[in-house]
Amino acid sequence: MMNNALSTEKRRGLRLSDLLVTILLSLVIGVVYHFWSSVYDLFKPLFFQADELVYGVWFLAPTLAMLLIRKPGVAILAEVAAAHVEIMFGSEWGIQLVLYSVVQGLAAELIFALLRYRSFRLGTAAFAGAAAALGSLLVDVYYGYVTDYTLWMMLFKYALRIISSAVLAGYLAFALAKALEATGVTQLLRPVTKRDYEALDHD
Repeated sequence: MMNNALSTEKRRGLRLSDLLVTILLSLVIGVVYHFWSSVYDLFKPLFFQADELVYGVWFLAPTLAMLLIRKPGVAILAEVAAAHVEIMFGSEWGIQLVLYSVVQGLAAELIFALLRYRSFRLGTAAFAGAAAALGSLLVDVYYGYVTDYTLWMMLFKYALRIISSAVLAGYLAFALAKALEATGVTQLLRPVTKRDYEALDHD
């Protein structure tokens, strides 16, 4: 019994390879984060808060990393690392991104933690993405970015952001993870079982 517990704990703990893969993934997504601002700006003229429709991409790192590696701490580590890549590229938000990344990554992490890191289904990823969006709301309020908004404007703005995050940081991340599972690449990260494939086929 003790050996089984130790074996489980060993599987749950982050290995050096897990850290390296998380950081590498975050570097790639951090570059996407940086250039996504151009896409984000394209949506602004469409209608009020239309840019929120694509905001969810900025929460992709924690959900995708967790779906691939499936270990505690991965979501927050991935989001913080991706944010630092943005900062290195000279993001207009500067050092503020550190606080955003910590809160957003922690919010996504909490969803997986509440499910004891045993659920990595589509619905879980969508909830994690939505949670990250709620985390960004808290930081927006902290920095006073929404003090001039009326109630309906805030509700509309963050409703769009939450939907976007559930789709792009949830559904898109899940689709990417499923594609990588199918190629067998994730065998390098963890053994893929029949149960894993079944989980990817159902919400």
